[in-house]
Amino acid sequence: MSSFKVSALILFLIIGLKSFGSPGEDISNALDALKVKSFAQKEVAASALADLKDRRIDTILSAFIEGKLYTKKDSGEVVIVSPLKGGGFELEHAATGEHLGVVGRRGAKKISVNNKLRRHLKGLQAVRRLNDNNPAERVAAVEAIMKADDKSLQSLIASRQDTEKNEKVLIAIKNALVVFDLDSSDPLKRLAAIGASSSNLDSNVRAKLNSIVTNKDLPRELRDAAENSLTKIEDRVSRFRLIETIFFGLSLGSILALAAIGLSITFGVMGVINMAHGELIMLGAYTTYVIQLLMPDLIEYSLLIAVPAAFIVAGLVGICIERSVIRFLYGRPLETLLATFGISLILQQAVRTIFSPLNRSVITPEWMSGSLEIAQGLSITYNRLYIFVFALLVFAVLLVIMQKTRLGLEVRAVTQNRAMAQAMGIRNTRVDILTFGLGAGIAGVAGVALSQLTNVGPNLGQSYIVDSFMVVVFGGVGNLWGTLVAGLSLGVVNKFLEPFAGAVVAKILVLIFIILFIQKRPRGLFPQKGRAADN
Repeated sequence: MSSFKVSALILFLIIGLKSFGSPGEDISNALDALKVKSFAQKEVAASALADLKDRRIDTILSAFIEGKLYTKKDSGEVVIVSPLKGGGFELEHAATGEHLGVVGRRGAKKISVNNKLRRHLKGLQAVRRLNDNNPAERVAAVEAIMKADDKSLQSLIASRQDTEKNEKVLIAIKNALVVFDLDSSDPLKRLAAIGASSSNLDSNVRAKLNSIVTNKDLPRELRDAAENSLTKIEDRVSRFRLIETIFFGLSLGSILALAAIGLSITFGVMGVINMAHGELIMLGAYTTYVIQLLMPDLIEYSLLIAVPAAFIVAGLVGICIERSVIRFLYGRPLETLLATFGISLILQQAVRTIFSPLNRSVITPEWMSGSLEIAQGLSITYNRLYIFVFALLVFAVLLVIMQKTRLGLEVRAVTQNRAMAQAMGIRNTRVDILTFGLGAGIAGVAGVALSQLTNVGPNLGQSYIVDSFMVVVFGGVGNLWGTLVAGLSLGVVNKFLEPFAGAVVAKILVLIFIILFIQKRPRGLFPQKGRAADN
C-alpha cells in the first residue's frame, strides 16, 4: 500500500473517531485535517468535510476556494479572514462563525490551495447541491461537476441516475457522463462516446469534441471520429435554426396579421385610411397595464380580463372617432388620412399626459414564461407560441362573424356595393359604426398581445401602422384570408432576411418587394371579386 493511501486511511480514521461529538466538533475535526502540506491529503480532508450535513460547510468551501481559509497562529484555530484596508485581517471562526477580532498580517497563516484542489472543491460544492429540492439547482450542480473535470466525482453522479426523477436533471447527468467518457483513458470507451455524441447539442460535449479534433497527440482515428460527429451536430443545428427562424417568422407574422385585421375591415368596408389605428393598438396595451395595476394579486388571470376589456375600450374609442370625425369625410380618403393622423397625435399626447412619456412594462404571467423544449437544442418560447395561437383564434372568430352572422352579411354587402346594399334596406350608418367599432376593438386586442413582447409606451402604435398597411395592401383590401397569408408571409421573409441584411434593411427590401408586386397586381394577393370590385 502506497504512503498516500496509508495517510488517507489514517486521516479518515482520525476524523471518524472524532465524529461522535457535536456537529460543531465534527466540523472542527475535519478542519484540523486541512492543516497539512500535501495537496493530495487536503483533497481527502476536503471530501470528508463536504460529507458533513451542516449549512456551515458551504461557507467554508467557498472561503477555501477564494483563498480566505487561514489558521490563527496563537491558537491554531481554522478561521475565515476578511482583509482590511489598512492591513491585517478580521477573523471569523470557520466552524462556528464566531467573530474573533482583528489581527495583523502575521497573525494568521494561509491554508494554501492550488488550481487542481480548487477544481476539486468546486466539484464538492456542486455535489452538496445535488440534493437541493429545486431541479434547476441540481442541473447547475451537475454542470459544475462536469466543468470541475474531477473524474473522482463521475461515479457519484452516475449513481444519481437511479434516484433522480426530473427529466432535465437526468439529461444534464447524461451529458456529464458523456463528457467524462470523452476524456477517458480507455480508447474504446472514448471512441464509443464520440460516436454517441453525434446528436448531442450540449455545449460542453461540443467543446470536448473540438478539443479532441485539435489535439494532435491523439490517434488519427479518434480525431476523425470526433470531426465526423461535429459535422453531424452542425447539420442538426442548421436544421433546428431553420425551424426556429420559420417559427419566429410565423410569430412576427401573426402579430402583423393581428394588427392589420382590424385595419383591413375598416379600409375594405368604409374606404377609410385610418392613421390612428396604431394608437388603438396602443390603447389596448395600456388597458392591459391598467388592469394589472388594479389587480396586482391576480396577474395570472390579468390577460384573460384584459382581452375583452381592451376590445371594449378600443372599440368605444373607435366608435367615437367614427361618429365625431370620419362620418363627415366619407368618400374623401386624403382628408380622412389627415384627420386620423391628427387624432393619432391627440391620443398619443393624452396618454403622455395620463401615464407620462415613459415606457411601462407589463408583467408576463407565469403560464406564458419559459420555453417549450421540443428536442435538445430546439425550443420555442411560450409567449410567442401563445400569441401565434391567439392570433389564429381571433382570426377564426372574426371569420365566423363575417361568414355566419347577419352583421357579417351586411358588411360584405356594403363592401361589394354600398349603394346597392342601401337600396336593399341595409342601414349603412349602422354598419359603418359597428364595423369601425369591430376593427378598433380587434386593434385593442392586438395591443394586449404586443404588451407581452415589448414595453408599453405612447409610440407603440407607430411601430406597426406602416407594417399593417403593407399587410392589408399586399393581401388584398378587405380580404381576411389575404391579410392572414400576407402577414405570415411577410413575417417569415423578414426573419430570413434579418441575419444577412439587418432589421432595417430587411424592412426596406420587403417594402420594395411590395411596391414591385403592387405594380403587377394592384389589388393584392386575394383581390375582391364581383361587378362592383372596380369601384
